[in-house]
Amino acid sequence: MFIRRCMEIAGERSAEFVEVEGGDEVLQVLEGGAADLLLTDLTMPGLDGTELVRRIRSNQKWQTMPIIVITSAKNPAKEAELLGLGATVVLGKPVSPALISQALKTIYAGEKMT
Repeated sequence: MFIRRCMEIAGERSAEFVEVEGGDEVLQVLEGGAADLLLTDLTMPGLDGTELVRRIRSNQKWQTMPIIVITSAKNPAKEAELLGLGATVVLGKPVSPALISQALKTIYAGEKMT
């Protein structure tokens, strides 16, 4: 709910959100239809964020979908790994509307952000 509210404050008021519990469910949702953007936590039940990014980027139809990974780990090596795997943006917690807005601007500009 908090991330959804941050997205709305950042200007994504008309976006449709699909919320799931873990990485395995993300893949099921993606198989069932198109998505324009993925926001995921690094730590979640089942498939974790690192493996989720890896699997998404290994699938031809999802290779260009922007991925925002949110993590409480303040680990530059992990952030570099995630960006290397294909995450578009890695955000540290706590997330704020300003951070989400900056991430969206980065995505729309076609850049990488940490």
